[in-house]
This record gives sequence, structure tokens and C-alpha cells, in this order.
Amino acid sequence: MDDSQNGVQVGENKFISKRTILSHLKTYNLYYEGKTLQLRHREEEGELIVEGLLNISWGLKRPIRLQMQDDHERIRPPPSSTSWHSGCNLDAQSQEGSNQTPPPIEVTPPPDQSENNGVKDEDDEDEGYDASSQLLRTKSDAGVLRRANRRSPSDQRRIRRHRFSINGHFYNHKTAVFTPAYGSVTNVRINSGMTTPQVLRVLFNKFKIENSPDEFALYLVHTSGERLQLKRSDYPMILRVLQGPCEQVCRIFLMEQDQVEEVTYDVAQYIKFEMPVLKSFITKLKEEEDREVQKLRTRYSYLRCIIEKQLQCLPEGSTCM
Repeated sequence: MDDSQNGVQVGENKFISKRTILSHLKTYNLYYEGKTLQLRHREEEGELIVEGLLNISWGLKRPIRLQMQDDHERIRPPPSSTSWHSGCNLDAQSQEGSNQTPPPIEVTPPPDQSENNGVKDEDDEDEGYDASSQLLRTKSDAGVLRRANRRSPSDQRRIRRHRFSINGHFYNHKTAVFTPAYGSVTNVRINSGMTTPQVLRVLFNKFKIENSPDEFALYLVHTSGERLQLKRSDYPMILRVLQGPCEQVCRIFLMEQDQVEEVTYDVAQYIKFEMPVLKSFITKLKEEEDREVQKLRTRYSYLRCIIEKQLQCLPEGSTCM
């Protein structure tokens, strides 16, 4: 009861004292002194809260899907058959427009230079306008393409400023489904009051990942080969502090739940040995097992002989109590 009131929760029905957490936190911040990975702590209503950046390594074996658009982005109607999205060439489109009659759409009168929003037509210097130049003035997809291609680099940076990249990878319609490089590191800003599912949702929202967070899990992976899955009731920030700051000893990986198995410490001791060494271990264990079996057989054979002799010494007709 005292631990639950004065301690910090690590997992379900698991608590640790504030003094222990603060001691580990001091070591953690000394290791990252002068870096952005230092953690801050405060107390609210007697509860210790640790917050900051948590490093998470990608350990996926299957590709992930990025969202086609951001949550607050306006949904555009599907492109028409004449849209540039269908893969048509703009030059070929303009040639077809000059050879055939224009579609029955309302053509707006050419605005003067003051109402052109700063976009100059390439054919303004010529006296005669052909059909293709007038089509670009209508509300067709070709005009949208023409204006879209004139975005400045600053506008392009502003458009995608709200979307984070995964190791430099922004959304692209050709690479919307891809696998992050194994072992590459990212980070999310969380606090010690967030459980494993909450941390996963923060990570997926940061990179606009379309997959369900329930398909994945966080794992503590040690250099010894030990691999433990964080439970849904665990608190990754506190566990990271308790494991220490050095990621050469222990790292937090994002992995698929159905692709990874846990490895206990006892099993991890033998993982890095070569196969001949492991086979020699098995041979030694088999020999030890055979010796123990032989000892048991000898012992019980001896006891059996003693019991049989005692039975023979009993007078005939006597009964055992």
C-alpha cells in the first residue's frame, strides 16, 4: 500500500520508489548532458512525472503504409479522365485540344495582368491565342496542373512542414508502402504516465502511419540477445530510465507482434555461440543426464534386492501389517 502511494508505477501492480527513479534519472541525464535526450521531471499532486524524448528503433519485417493525406487536409474529388493524375501528358493534351473542337465548357474572359494573381502566361507576348492556351484559362485540371507546377520551394516546404519524415522519407505515391531500415532510430515526446498503447499511437500519429497500432508492440532488446515484450500496462518511459541510458546495452524496438518471439535471459546466454559449441553443450548435457539415470537405476535396484530378502525371511503364513 505504501508503494502504491509513494512510489512510481512501472506496470500492472508494479511500483518502485521515487528515490530509486530519481537516482536512475540523474545518471540518465548525466549521460545525455547537453543533448536533447535529457529528461525533465516534476511533481503534480504528489505524483512524479518524467517527460522528454524517447528513442525507438525500427525493427519491422513487413512494410508499413503511410496515409494518403493528413487528417486536416481537405479531401479533393477524384480526378477526371482528362486529369494529369491519369498519367496523360500535358503536351499531348494541348495538341489534342488544338486538333479537336473544345469541350462545351464555359470559358472565362482573359483577365488583365492585375487580376492574374502573379502568374504570367507564356503566350502573353503572342498576338494569337490557340485553343490550348484558352483551355488553360478554364477550370480544367490542366490549369490546376500548370499552377501546381509553379509552386516555389518555400511553398512546397510549407505544405509538408506538418508531416514528419521517417529518416528523411516523406510520403510519395510511389513509396507509400515501404519498410524502414532495420535499426534506424526515431524518437517521440512522451511522459511517464503514458502506457505502451498510448506511446504507439503517438508514434503512428507523428508519421501518419495508416496501419493499426494493435498489430505492433514495443520490445526491450539487450545486446546479450534477451528480448522482452512490453505489456499493455507497462510504462515505457520509466522502463527506459530503469534500463539505463546506454543504447548499446539495451534498446526499445518497434516490431510486429506475430513476427517476433520473446527470448529469456537463460536462452539468450547461448544465442551467440557457434553451432559446434552448442552441439558440444548438448553432448555434455546428454552425458550428464545418462549418468544421473544410471545412478537412479542402481539405487532402486539395490533397494529392491533388500526388500526381496526381507520378504524371504518372513515365516510362512505371516501377514504384513
